[in-house]
Amino acid sequence: MVRRFPDRFVGVAAVNLEKPVEAVRELERAVKDLGFKALRVVPWLWNRPPNDKFYFPLYVKCIELDIPFCTQVGHTGPLMPSETGRPVPYLDEVALTFPELKIVGGHIGFPWTDEMIGLAWKHENVFIDTSAYLPRYYPPQLIHYLKTYGQDKVLFGTNFPQLSLEKCVAQVKELGLPKVIEAKFLGQNAARVFKLESPAL
Repeated sequence: MVRRFPDRFVGVAAVNLEKPVEAVRELERAVKDLGFKALRVVPWLWNRPPNDKFYFPLYVKCIELDIPFCTQVGHTGPLMPSETGRPVPYLDEVALTFPELKIVGGHIGFPWTDEMIGLAWKHENVFIDTSAYLPRYYPPQLIHYLKTYGQDKVLFGTNFPQLSLEKCVAQVKELGLPKVIEAKFLGQNAARVFKLESPAL
């Protein structure tokens, strides 16, 4: 898909977390050979929070490759334990141990939204993405953060095909964001974090 539509899609790598040497090699292949732009690991799939030892070689490789680490924060959609998605203490420890690592916490962090906002405010390289939530249902504190001191730290997401791009964008327009902040949220922040060509919004 990336090769067929390079102006529309970029790849994000997935690896076998519990085989660390294989995982690091696969991440390097995905970035150097396939042109992928990030690594994504969903903690509840492995029942291992992000400060688990199996992640650490991947964090070092992400820093070397200058790509973000994307993960899921907050409760799980499937009926699985949610504790691995709690931002504090797990992701906080990672950001302290690896301050050069760019971290994108997807799914807002609900019901620990305040913890996720606190991490993004505290750590220069921690960001929040809004995937899996319709803008109409963003927590009020996230909207306040987006409109004020967090305008450079929040990235728009949909979790397509669960939520349609058209519906999510239409609801973003209803938030009443200033145009400059709306442009950052809908594309410019992600372009900076993932090192993409900045969209014209």
